[in-house]
Amino acid sequence: MWWLFAVVGLSTAGLLVLGVLAVRVHLAVQDLARQVAESSRVLTAAGDRLQRAADRLGSRAGEASRN
Repeated sequence: MWWLFAVVGLSTAGLLVLGVLAVRVHLAVQDLARQVAESSRVLTAAGDRLQRAADRLGSRAGEASRN
């Protein structure tokens, strides 16, 4: 009968370990999603600044070629 208690105890311990690991993975995924969102925001802002700079440079190049 003791082996039944051992099996149930080991199974419970294994499920607890899996539960702890699942929580850690969930938290890591949330952190990664937050970092990806921040990086996306920064890249979008940099792309907008680059587009504005290219537009200004393009308009100046057009003026120089007309002279």
